[in-house]
Amino acid sequence: MDEPSLSLSVDALLVGSPALLAPGVMSAMGKRSVRGPVRIGWLGLEGDSVADPVHHGGHDKAVHLVPHEHYAWWRGVLDDHPLLDGPGAFGENISTRGATEANLCLGDRFALGSAVLEISHGRQPCAKLNARFGRKDVLGQAIASGHCGLYLRVIEQGEAKAGDAMILLERPLEDWPIARVFNLLIAGGHKADPAGVAQLAETRVLADAWRVRAEKLAR
Repeated sequence: MDEPSLSLSVDALLVGSPALLAPGVMSAMGKRSVRGPVRIGWLGLEGDSVADPVHHGGHDKAVHLVPHEHYAWWRGVLDDHPLLDGPGAFGENISTRGATEANLCLGDRFALGSAVLEISHGRQPCAKLNARFGRKDVLGQAIASGHCGLYLRVIEQGEAKAGDAMILLERPLEDWPIARVFNLLIAGGHKADPAGVAQLAETRVLADAWRVRAEKLAR
């Protein structure tokens, strides 16, 4: 059977360095758009770094993608916060249009420029989102809505630029959109689908941290 046709437009590629979000809160969530081509290596975009290497970065979290489609919803929730005026509000490395977690699946492989990326899991948001926006409710809203974005690992290193298309190459797990994975493992949906959680625990393409979580929930 032919793979489904899917092409995402890339509005921006973004990188950042650790900085203070709030007193005592370091984060590299503040990103800047890269002009021109950028190298995509095993650990992500050249020039990007993380403040907390224990919980961020690594092969399974090399590249963070947030669908720009979420921004309209967030403007309603966050009262047109100025951070939403451009891409990068949520610390993403790639801002795309054309699909969301509802129709992007675990294990999807995309060509981006000369690189190949694979969806490894969704993003599990943390309280630094509250510090980023200066509000106490952003983390809760992110989990409740599932508008958290996702992570990709690098299968082939390469180079890309804003304006390139992310073109779907393979979709091995069409029954596992990231929205479903997030709901089961992060948003409390595991009790309603224990068989699904058990299946995720055996799915090798799932990032190690989330597979361990699935194993615990399946017990």
